Amino acid sequence: MTPARGPLRVVLLAVIAVGLLLIGGGAAVALGIGRGEPAPAADSVAAGFSRDMARHHLQGVEMANAALERSTDPEVRRLAFDIAETQQNQVGRMQGWLALWGLPPTAGETMAWMGAHGGHTADGGLMPGMATEEELARLRSLSGVGFDREFLRLMIRHHQGGYDMARYAAEHAAVPAVAGLAGTVAETQAAEVTTMERMLAARGGTPLPAP
Repeated sequence: MTPARGPLRVVLLAVIAVGLLLIGGGAAVALGIGRGEPAPAADSVAAGFSRDMARHHLQGVEMANAALERSTDPEVRRLAFDIAETQQNQVGRMQGWLALWGLPPTAGETMAWMGAHGGHTADGGLMPGMATEEELARLRSLSGVGFDREFLRLMIRHHQGGYDMARYAAEHAAVPAVAGLAGTVAETQAAEVTTMERMLAARGGTPLPAP
């Protein structure tokens, strides 16, 4: 059987992990949620961030997996591995919270939880920084340094879009575990953007316009 890849693989792993936690008990503690802490509303910052950032991360993992399959550049492959592992783990936590709260993984208007700062999705409901299907198809068609440049360009823009979402959640989420993860996401992605910009310049590329 061919292993599940990309977003499907991440979803399956997250669901399995959450199921094991719930079966074994102690899910709230394992996911960083205080015992007896009330579940946030479906339209809260905590729930909205968990839904939307999980989806945003899924595409990041998809692109990182493509780099692991197609790139032969050791530095690009190391970066892609770190992104895939980190964001896959974070998707598991966010989907775990939603399951613990009894909330669906998708609901309501994308990014409505950001209030006046949200609602700026692209055509097709894409969140800031996300690649279109056409861009992903083009990425998969490339090889060599051409692939590496395009991967870095798309991932820089992807991180820039995710950073704004994470910073807002870090400042406004009422659930400490969610605010803490959001702060970590923002810090990590800001640092990785700096690294990727250096890598891109070294390979003769220039960044895409910021989202």
